[in-house]
Amino acid sequence: MTEDAMDAVARVELTPAAADLLRQLRADHGPLMFHQSGGCCDGSAPMCYPEGEFRTGASDVLLAELDVDGVEEPVGFWMSRSQYAAWSHTRLIVDVVPGRGSGFSLEAPEGVRFLIRSRVIDA
Repeated sequence: MTEDAMDAVARVELTPAAADLLRQLRADHGPLMFHQSGGCCDGSAPMCYPEGEFRTGASDVLLAELDVDGVEEPVGFWMSRSQYAAWSHTRLIVDVVPGRGSGFSLEAPEGVRFLIRSRVIDA
């Protein structure tokens, strides 16, 4: 797959359950962002923060700005550049499962946690 074609493929998508939870978290906490954890803080789970609370920099890549029905602004999805190098041929699917994660993500008090499912992007 060419780089232009890869750019046209959605890198990140939400399940309906993840979108529902984001609407609830947005109502409670304001604008949101994700940063894909690279191994600490609940393994490799996506961490959801109030927008700007997690500092991103030159070592991070903005993979997507997720539009969620009922949420005014897109939810940015960030990942470290080095981790992206290993995941660059995958589509990340943000989902929600029962159970409390061990990180600092906003959904922890809700008794659920975000997780990533992935699919290889076909050439």
